[in-house]
Amino acid sequence: MRLFPKTEDFFAYFNRSAANLVEATKYLETILGSGTVDDAGLKRMEEFEHAGDRITHDLMERLNRTFITPFDREDIHELVSRLDDVLDFAWSASEAIVLYKVKPVPDTLRDMSRVLAQLAVEIQRGVERLANMKRPEMILAICIEINRLENESDRQLADAIAHLMRESSDPIAVIKWKEVFETVEMATDSCEDVANVIEGVVIENS
Repeated sequence: MRLFPKTEDFFAYFNRSAANLVEATKYLETILGSGTVDDAGLKRMEEFEHAGDRITHDLMERLNRTFITPFDREDIHELVSRLDDVLDFAWSASEAIVLYKVKPVPDTLRDMSRVLAQLAVEIQRGVERLANMKRPEMILAICIEINRLENESDRQLADAIAHLMRESSDPIAVIKWKEVFETVEMATDSCEDVANVIEGVVIENS
């Protein structure tokens, strides 16, 4: 029996979490591109969210059993928690669309979901490189790109709400869509949180 489990196992969990996030955000982009989210789409998003929860739970259990970790325990906890946050907000946005029975999906929301999917891909690129930090500048460049995309999402949110206020004559619909927009934007904010954790790990360990 090994007293000190391989630290590589942690990177496998990080990679699984990031890969699940990429699949989920790409799927969200696809269903929003179809014009609405139906019950089947919401069920699939829920499956991604549950898969993310299982990965997070398994990693936390491993963390509690392990004496030697690849980097600081608090950073490991923070990284997987922030990855889970992104997925939670993406699922919440799809749930709100179904619960509020709003459609069709505005083009502005489709644009926001596209940027969220791009952010997830960049996160995956950054997470995959944590196992080998011989080229820290490459990881830091990915973090910069994540920050740039998150700033783009902030601008999209402002434009989306302004357009909604101008074009919609239904104040209740405005309130509902505004919440959906803001939930997607919270997902992109959480992507920046992930980048901040990655950046801190790189700076401390390279």
